[in-house]
Amino acid sequence: MGGAVVLFSVLLVLVPLASAGHDYGKALSKSILFFEAQRSGYLPSNQRVTWRADSGLLDGKANGVDLVGGYYDAGDNVKFGLPMAFTITMMAWSIAEYGKQMAATGELGHAMEAVKWGTDYLIKAHSEPHVLYGEVGDGNSDHYCWQRPEDMTTSRMAYRIDADHPGSDLAGETAAAMASASVIFRRSNPAYSGQLLSHATQLFEFADKYRGKYDRSITVAQKYYQSISGYGDELLWAAAWLYRATNDRYYLDYLGNNGDALGGTGWAMTEFGWDVKYAGVQVLASKLLLQGKAAHHSPVFERYQQKAEYFMCSCLGKGPRNVQRTPGGLLFRQRWNNLQFVTGASFLLTVYSDYLSATGRNIQCSAGTAMPSELLMFAKSQIDYILGDNPRATSYMVGYGGTYPQQVHHRASSIVSIKVDPTFVSCRGGYQAWFSRKAGDPNLLDGAIVGGPDAYDNFADQRDNYEQTEPATYNNAPMLGVLARLHGGNGAFSQLLPVVLPAPNIPAKPKPSTPAPVSQPNSPFVVEQRATASWNQKGKTYYRYSTVVTNKSSKNVKDLKISISKLYGPLWGLSKSSNGFGFPTWLSSLPAGKSLEFVYIHAASPADILVSGYTLV
Repeated sequence: MGGAVVLFSVLLVLVPLASAGHDYGKALSKSILFFEAQRSGYLPSNQRVTWRADSGLLDGKANGVDLVGGYYDAGDNVKFGLPMAFTITMMAWSIAEYGKQMAATGELGHAMEAVKWGTDYLIKAHSEPHVLYGEVGDGNSDHYCWQRPEDMTTSRMAYRIDADHPGSDLAGETAAAMASASVIFRRSNPAYSGQLLSHATQLFEFADKYRGKYDRSITVAQKYYQSISGYGDELLWAAAWLYRATNDRYYLDYLGNNGDALGGTGWAMTEFGWDVKYAGVQVLASKLLLQGKAAHHSPVFERYQQKAEYFMCSCLGKGPRNVQRTPGGLLFRQRWNNLQFVTGASFLLTVYSDYLSATGRNIQCSAGTAMPSELLMFAKSQIDYILGDNPRATSYMVGYGGTYPQQVHHRASSIVSIKVDPTFVSCRGGYQAWFSRKAGDPNLLDGAIVGGPDAYDNFADQRDNYEQTEPATYNNAPMLGVLARLHGGNGAFSQLLPVVLPAPNIPAKPKPSTPAPVSQPNSPFVVEQRATASWNQKGKTYYRYSTVVTNKSSKNVKDLKISISKLYGPLWGLSKSSNGFGFPTWLSSLPAGKSLEFVYIHAASPADILVSGYTLV
């Protein structure tokens, strides 16, 4: 089909997607919630996963840069740039396509917050035009330890790419993340959208000018996220997203002029994921062709489309080289975290189905015709399998359904919350006390999609079975779009026309609440805290907290000892001691009925304060 494609009136896919079997809206909510459990840095006051606390607060400091924030990739405590950026791109693509459906479920705000948590970090990581930090921590030392993120004692060294140490795949994927996110924030936060686009254009220029594989520059990533496919797919992927974000002919020409040389029109793929983006590029290029935007590059874009449809046919089992399936019908590519490929393929099948529906086209596979509804129903079958329609009747989304994994390979969920038991968990002690436990995890990792079953639908719910029980952010990211589509239908609009997102109901970030007065059992003290002032500095809000400790007994108090945790700033009005804090130097006792006040400042919720020792005289 040439560039002058006529868009026919919308042909809706009339398929009963609101299956009585699954609550896709609930699954969508949980899928987004999982990202809050993966947050690193200072957690916001509207954090819903309350068993997590602040972590990684010194990230980047040793390198002279602020790298606090972002996401842990899976069940460990490392921040890997390549899968994190891909995760953000897929969340943003989900919103760009199905934001209206997300808004109808009330989840658009949460989804956009999940994207922004990631892009805020990527902005920090792109500290100079030709510098991008691509990893914090290293897998070797991290995997030696089993600790909560809040207790980390492992190396937090940061690793970067630059002009002398290039990484076109990492810079290209990060450019794609920034560009795709700029699309979804264009209406609700135009200033932020523009900031993201500025970073995206710089990163693309960096990726294209200084070519090389990132894992040759950041060698510590090789064992964990090696770029097997090289960087050709990421350069095309970034160009496709930049064209969608800018409508700048330069990026369209880049796709047309480099499609053959960089493999976009040559690679016939049967997988899509954080490493291999070719199928995603081919779907994005096909959309441009179907929209009539390919112009004089139509022959090249038709080759992109042929390869996109090769992918669809392979998933459906109608191609010359089909994706393997388990006896229960699940797409199967590898035994280690196979579900990442299932969710990615399901997303591509879903969006391509809608693109085809808008033009009234079918796909001609080598084994017969495939209608748009067939693509969508196959994607639905894969999602239903994940949610429990499988031979084991097990949901592979934690917290969804009656039966789901209990021993998830995930440090934070498998160790008691620091808010329940603040006792320090050591590097090796965590293995002895928590990893080896046969009981279920003390914290529910709600919404996490684990690695999934093997080629025969078998699954062992054991914490040391990391190939099957470890979750990952990039497993969940494509699910957002598919679940929104399955829950909300196609919204009676053409997926080839621009999707105008409604204003997101982004949850407000209230000022830290004033804790209720704390009266410790069998203690004569009441501790009251309140925020008395706040101000913004370098994009961060700081609070001044006043804390009043009142002696409610009928006697004087001497030798007062106060324990304070989660304090991240300076404090005035107490004296520091070896085991906490005590009276200021000018005060030796606190009479009956009297109060002591001290203040502190930090950019977080109130610290946890209690009286840990005293003498009544």
